Amino acid sequence: MHAVLGENGAGKSTLMNVLAGVYRPDEGEVRIDGAARHFRSPADALAAGVGMVHQEFRLVPSFTVAENVALGAVDRIIRRQSIESAVGDLAERFGLATDPVRPVWQLSMGERQRVEILKALWRDARILILDEPTAVLTPGEADELGGVLRHMADDGRTVVFISHKLHEVTGFCDEATVLRGGETVAASLPVDGTDASTLAGLMVGSAPMASERPPPCVVGEPMLEVEALSCLGDRGLPALHEGDLTVHSGEIVGIAGVAGNGQRELAQAIAGLRPTTGGSVRLGGTDLTTSPPRQRFIAGLGYIPEDRIGVGLAPRLSVTDNAILRTYTSHRKGPFLDAGAATNHCQDLVDRFGVRTGPLDEPIAGLSGGNLQRLLVGRELSDHPQVVVAAQPTRGLDVQGVKAIQDLLVAERGAGVAVLLISEDLDELLMLADRLLVMHDGRVVAEFNPETARRHAIGEAMVGHAATGAAT
Repeated sequence: MHAVLGENGAGKSTLMNVLAGVYRPDEGEVRIDGAARHFRSPADALAAGVGMVHQEFRLVPSFTVAENVALGAVDRIIRRQSIESAVGDLAERFGLATDPVRPVWQLSMGERQRVEILKALWRDARILILDEPTAVLTPGEADELGGVLRHMADDGRTVVFISHKLHEVTGFCDEATVLRGGETVAASLPVDGTDASTLAGLMVGSAPMASERPPPCVVGEPMLEVEALSCLGDRGLPALHEGDLTVHSGEIVGIAGVAGNGQRELAQAIAGLRPTTGGSVRLGGTDLTTSPPRQRFIAGLGYIPEDRIGVGLAPRLSVTDNAILRTYTSHRKGPFLDAGAATNHCQDLVDRFGVRTGPLDEPIAGLSGGNLQRLLVGRELSDHPQVVVAAQPTRGLDVQGVKAIQDLLVAERGAGVAVLLISEDLDELLMLADRLLVMHDGRVVAEFNPETARRHAIGEAMVGHAATGAAT
């Protein structure tokens, strides 16, 4: 197992896309088993035994899980039930639980990641490239995946593992290559005996400051009040069951849980993107249960969705257009957009939030995942919201990117903003949250004090083995 490390924009995904046949190199060569290979397409790479699980999902939403897994890999007519059964067996074998007959558009982000991994496993790739595979997994699921990948490596396969979670690299991998600014700064560095601080220093040029819990903050009045909130999932079945939670000003409330247990529906219902079947949502004491999303944003809601491409940003629009999506009405001259004012607003946002970008009038599709997230978070925080709902805000970011986003959320908390942080990174929740709630099967089943909570107890609650209201 070989790790590839580097900051966002360091060239990791670009290099991996060359290895997977997505991009063609301008110079140099790729050798497999000592022989130079020239891939004209991903199909050529797959034929040579190279499979890649991409960071941004490449699935057909209207197809089922089984259809996505088998797409392009079945060369004869085969019964649908046979494929579904085979995919189900494969998922069970590798501990990647999912329903083969469900359409992908109904799945959470974590469940979609499992489908991407299953696609590569289905093709039995001898060289498996995984670009941030654990970004949407819980710590327990990540450990299980690490065991699966370790077994594959022991079986003679090569696993190339891209991750910003250094404890996974030191825990799973044999060697590491570090990229910085598109160049290799360390090649095939033995992981055994190399600590995370050394790896982080190679990635960023200097070791980042150790993360620690933010100091206590003065908690004010309730700003976000959710009472008995219920809604249906994409399949028309109950997904959120009478959810209750309150977030006060100057407080970060964390939501933990295994992917697919109602976290996505909770965030969408609060933002007005999913109709509710019962209960209420109040912001600053104002009932906005039936209000459209725009009215909620005007009332002071900032929303960072877990799907930054599908929901948060518009890939075909420019950096400037995406930066002013919330505030375009304030950049007008009569009925027309004031292009100069819009560009100035975008440039200020880019500078303040450290977004690395090219010309501001070009589409955002060319930005790295980390810079897309910085742009999205910056846009949502730049309008001084009273409440911020942040779903997986640091997913896929490098060490410095994670710290930058976390610092922004802590700064909002210090300014009196109420922050609801939904994350599948338990370490992040334990470090940032003032209170920690656990969701299971669409319900809030436990509450913990992050400073005194035992990880085992939280894990038990996440899989539904804890009593409601548990605290430790």
